[in-house]
Amino acid sequence: MNDSSLGTVEQLRDPNYTPPLTQAVPLGIQHVLAMFVSNVTPAIIVCGAAGFGFGSNSPDFPQMIYMIQMSMFFAGLATLFQTIGVGPVGAKLPIVQGTSFAFIPIMIPLVAGKGVDAIGALMGGILVGGLFHAFLGLFIGRLRFALPPLVTGLVVTMIGLALVKVGIQYAAGGVPAIGTEEYGSLQNWTVAGIVILVTLGLKFFARGMLSVSAVLLGLVAGYVVAFLMGMVSFASVGQAASFALPDPFHFGLDFTFAAILGFCLMSFVSAVETVGDVSGITKGGAGREATNAEIQGATYADGLGTAISGLFGALPNTSFSQNVGLIAMTGVMSRHVVTIGALFLILCGLVPKVGAIISTVPIEVLGGGVIVMFGMVVAAGISMLSDVTWNRRNMVIFAIALSLGLGLQLEPGALQHLPSTLRVLATSGILPAALIAIVLNLALPEELAAEATEEVTGGLSGRQTGSFTKD
Repeated sequence: MNDSSLGTVEQLRDPNYTPPLTQAVPLGIQHVLAMFVSNVTPAIIVCGAAGFGFGSNSPDFPQMIYMIQMSMFFAGLATLFQTIGVGPVGAKLPIVQGTSFAFIPIMIPLVAGKGVDAIGALMGGILVGGLFHAFLGLFIGRLRFALPPLVTGLVVTMIGLALVKVGIQYAAGGVPAIGTEEYGSLQNWTVAGIVILVTLGLKFFARGMLSVSAVLLGLVAGYVVAFLMGMVSFASVGQAASFALPDPFHFGLDFTFAAILGFCLMSFVSAVETVGDVSGITKGGAGREATNAEIQGATYADGLGTAISGLFGALPNTSFSQNVGLIAMTGVMSRHVVTIGALFLILCGLVPKVGAIISTVPIEVLGGGVIVMFGMVVAAGISMLSDVTWNRRNMVIFAIALSLGLGLQLEPGALQHLPSTLRVLATSGILPAALIAIVLNLALPEELAAEATEEVTGGLSGRQTGSFTKD
């Protein structure tokens, strides 16, 4: 958009400025389109891992619709915490909140095959983890030293690697179809492939809204093809209510050590990610550094939004990085634009039919979309790792953390003799990798022998600090 049609450069950089509604509303909806698919996908993945049926005749199917509905509602509410603020809660910046992918590798082992009864433990962990996340706001700035790019890049990469298997399973027909003739069929892969191709085409050859909404439009294209192939059923849409309010303690609350510890540890990583997003917004949109009050307020809002979500049956919330890029691209820093998007999300969350329509998307179509999204998570982690100075010390830390974290995730039977709680946390892959990297980075001295601190260059050369091999 042309800056002159919206306001002066100074106005656009002011979070309190509101463009005319004829422009503010489309800009707000654009923010929703950029995050919509990523926001509702975790609910579908968690429900699928728990064993909820995807057909309208399944007794658990309404529970999945409810969780999708709450993902939209509480993403909107948490976004309002950030844009409007409540006392010290909220950065009062254009920060879009949404359901976090980072927690999925923790949630899947906690609910795997256990049905709706396992969701209560999940909600207990989300509540306590959210409160812990908010508590981190008191001193988050002083904890950043423990999470340099070596650690955060590894964690983000591990999150993506833990999820790519889910994307492949969905594209092939979903977990329930494993072992059947339909699993991995040409029809399934054709639909998933169309989603990927349309997404890539729009991302690289389109501009503006078409490029920003590439994943969403790719899913729409795959959905149309799936409908023409007879893979879509609208039976659930007619059964869904036209309006429904959030239901407190919908799944109950069950406090287990594994869930609480897992969510608290991941909240630490999520809090630092939010600090990065706030800094990205102020630099990209206003050309300045984030203030301590903004960083603290954003962390409080992150945690409070997550804790409230757990009370009503929704998943953890965090700031969405894709919307940070959108602000840099449009140059519009107005928090009130994002408030309009938040209100749109809340409205969608109050209409169960919206969740029912989303649930009609075939698992193969969703698979094509998440293959792209999860691959981008891995790519984001690798991008963060490019800022690391690859000397022998850092390479050893990375190698040990990655080998143990990814290895335990790939071979969970190796820890079969551990108590169930520790086994669930260790085989997630994310937590052991993060803890090992943090401990080794703090314990191993920076000043080592010359051969240990010498930069490793040659081989796969790129940036001076991003090269990998040396004999």
